[in-house]
Amino acid sequence: MNKKIVVTEDMHPEKEWFKQASEIKTIEDLTKFINHLLNDYDHDYGTVCHAIGACISAAAWLGAEVQGITGFQAGFVMWDFIRNWTKQSNKCGLRLIDYDDFLYPQYEYKFDKIISSDTWQTIQEEAKKNLESSPYAAEVVKNHWRTIALGQVPFGYRVEDRI
Repeated sequence: MNKKIVVTEDMHPEKEWFKQASEIKTIEDLTKFINHLLNDYDHDYGTVCHAIGACISAAAWLGAEVQGITGFQAGFVMWDFIRNWTKQSNKCGLRLIDYDDFLYPQYEYKFDKIISSDTWQTIQEEAKKNLESSPYAAEVVKNHWRTIALGQVPFGYRVEDRI
């Protein structure tokens, strides 16, 4: 029986794992890398997350190497993964904010509290469905859904379609 490598979150093993992931060039190397990260370590609660993330990253790097994708396509891959891994039940859309863009004035528009009319319509429809299907929700939550269903846009957002 092989002894597993003990690794803890405070050791920051992910730094090396993600570096190695970006250097994967063959399916065989990918298989070895994944096997190593998943089977050769005694992970803690956090390191297992980094290990799985590095496995995913390695597969993405290899796919990009083999197929030659653009940065735009890489962004699509990221969103595809998020939607299909952690957000399968998401109905109203997602938004990711890169706070590094705060450093550049041309990106001011990214921080506007705006949602599109299509997204707003979907949110209103979901609020109405929730009111019908969740009679035991907290009253404060149901009141929030009611205001949305009635057309009040919450949290300081406004509805605007940009071209």
